[in-house]
Amino acid sequence: MKNSRKLFFLGLLFVLQNVFSQEIPTTTIISNEKLSNFLKVEVKDKFTSKGAITQADLAQYFREKFSKRYFYDWKTFDMRFKDYNSIYNQIEKNHEKRALDHISKYSDATQWKLPFNYLFGEPVNTYALRHLARQHKMVDVAFYYNYQDKNPKYLSYFTNQLKSLNVALEKGEYEKIENGNGIYEAFRSGYRILNWLQIHNMFLGEASYTDNDQLTTIATLLQHGAHLYANNTEFHSGNHQTRGLSALAMLSILLRDFQNTDAWYERSMRLLEEHLSKEINDDGFQFERTVHYHMSDIGNYYYVYQLAKLSGLEVNDFWKDKLKSLFITLTKVAYPDKSAPVLSDDTDQPWAETNDISGALTLGYLLFDSPKMGYFANNYVKANMYWYLSGSQLKMLEKVEATKPTMKSVEFPTTGYYIMREGWNDHDKMMIISNGLDDKKPDHQHGDMLGVQAMANGKVILPNYQVRYSLKDLELFKNSMTKNVALVDNELQGKQYTSNKGGSGFGKYRELPEPKTIAWKTDKDLDVFIGSHNGFENIDVAYSRQVIYVKDDFWIVKDNFKSNKKHTYKQVWQGHYSLEMTPNLIRSTFDNASGLDIYQLRKIDDVSNSGQRGKGWSVVSKKDQTNFSFITALYPYKGYSNRLDEDKENPDLKGWELHASKWKITGVQSVSITKDGADMFFSVKQLQLNNIKIEFSNISDAFLKLNHDKLVIQSLSDEVIQMSIKGVSEIRKYTIEPGNKIEATIKN
Repeated sequence: MKNSRKLFFLGLLFVLQNVFSQEIPTTTIISNEKLSNFLKVEVKDKFTSKGAITQADLAQYFREKFSKRYFYDWKTFDMRFKDYNSIYNQIEKNHEKRALDHISKYSDATQWKLPFNYLFGEPVNTYALRHLARQHKMVDVAFYYNYQDKNPKYLSYFTNQLKSLNVALEKGEYEKIENGNGIYEAFRSGYRILNWLQIHNMFLGEASYTDNDQLTTIATLLQHGAHLYANNTEFHSGNHQTRGLSALAMLSILLRDFQNTDAWYERSMRLLEEHLSKEINDDGFQFERTVHYHMSDIGNYYYVYQLAKLSGLEVNDFWKDKLKSLFITLTKVAYPDKSAPVLSDDTDQPWAETNDISGALTLGYLLFDSPKMGYFANNYVKANMYWYLSGSQLKMLEKVEATKPTMKSVEFPTTGYYIMREGWNDHDKMMIISNGLDDKKPDHQHGDMLGVQAMANGKVILPNYQVRYSLKDLELFKNSMTKNVALVDNELQGKQYTSNKGGSGFGKYRELPEPKTIAWKTDKDLDVFIGSHNGFENIDVAYSRQVIYVKDDFWIVKDNFKSNKKHTYKQVWQGHYSLEMTPNLIRSTFDNASGLDIYQLRKIDDVSNSGQRGKGWSVVSKKDQTNFSFITALYPYKGYSNRLDEDKENPDLKGWELHASKWKITGVQSVSITKDGADMFFSVKQLQLNNIKIEFSNISDAFLKLNHDKLVIQSLSDEVIQMSIKGVSEIRKYTIEPGNKIEATIKN
């Protein structure tokens, strides 16, 4: 009797739990009639005085909630839409083109599983299916509805296509995650939620968007949220999960009246914080090392942080500080013209040589009210982001406060980017050196280890190029022939290229060089970077690169190769070059009478020009060598008279004279440049001036300044220097780490 009573109460408890706490289903859509059953108890209580909760009541309730919780109040849409078309005066044509493209390809009752054909008969490929799943162009259809005098057929196109996915879900006739093209994969599902939320808010004031339509959209979004929650229980590295978690957090904020959504918020914020912790390096750069994915992550976190702020929800300081660091990083990496270099898989504009970061930093300015970010900001946001700003933020854009940066050379030691910067005037110079490899997900990295990019006189003088996954020559533009790197024979840095299984065109290298940063030093005279990688060890060649910024004049790049066998050693330089003093001087020029001279301080054998997609590069070579070092001056100039004089055997380098040092030099193919009592030496063993004698234990590179009885020596070598200095009465021995300096007193 006692046991049966116990079983009765357990059974009753189980029934009550199911009545009052129903789980939102992941594989079916809640009917509109049953949607109110999934409301939280305290929300249901708000309707008790009215009796049963009708669909009209529920739809009206959520219209009011969205007017307060979404990025902007849908009741102001008509006013916003008018301003939107005024600000972005060509936007209607763009929306129309994209909307009609989508409508011409897919019926409103489209299929969601391959194979199937476009409406015009050709087969839909995997790349197109992924974009259908994201529903980007459905946003354009929603805009087109407004441009077409609110023709209800375009609104119905959205509601019907949404329902077609629900039908496919019920029947199991949709692409699964296992094959790489999953319709409900976190990245695609996350983008679809973002886009459908925007459309839902746009349509909330429309009579043709019925109560039934609105609740169906909400029910569909709830299923998406439940699926994301169920399938993202643990951290998985990469932006795909981040996109999905961002969407889950948004749903948990906007639809927090439903059961389970508190758990959605807790998990999504916790895992997003784990992504911030593990995927935003401690130097502030997103771990995939690209500007594109860095800004993409900003978007993922921005949507959540913005909605949380609007709803007065607590976001901890770690979350806030990490998000802010993403924006600060963009200011640090910027060129003097406020754009950013192209870093690995940047994909917004194929073959572009810079990244536009103004949109991201405009958002940073609005979020954090920072004039330092305002310097890079616009007085508008990109058209797609206009709809994610509050009214007060739009007012902030009317007068953007800006403070010019003061930072010069900076480093990202964890990520592996090193920036040599003159300043922030339009003509100023900047160079960025890449020497990092992400150990978790190097998928988006290119074959550019120890590659450089540079800007001077308002032009990108040493470019890298944006890519597009769907283009056939993606592999070419990801690998070393389109980078400013050193190579050996026919070896490229990226090896074992493989395309992803989803067929989108994206591909990655299974093998990339392992980098090592040996030294990074900044000073008033020089910035010095020294690094190496193991990319040529498979052919028994050791390699290192030294980059020296002679402030604020030019750079010297020294590429060192060592082997027991003979090889052809190469440098690749991006740009369109003429052969001014073959083969040791090549020149590119730009439309503002500026240019770049690349001058070899040691004799080389050959230079050849090549290119593709309108981009060009030159390859300089030294053949049949075991050990060899290129010593190369990268010399930007503005105006014809400021170029290197190709008619001189030893042209002047901004007052630095070649082979004119007062020091007596002993070494191997030694090179010196001298200016105003300062000397830079490469491949020296011994230096002597009057009674001063400097003896290096090995062939070394060094920078010297002698002022009366003070001698300053900075190591430019890629290895530790053992050195002795003999003055009049004593000999002193020193050990100098790469990049470091010592100061000695010379006794008379």
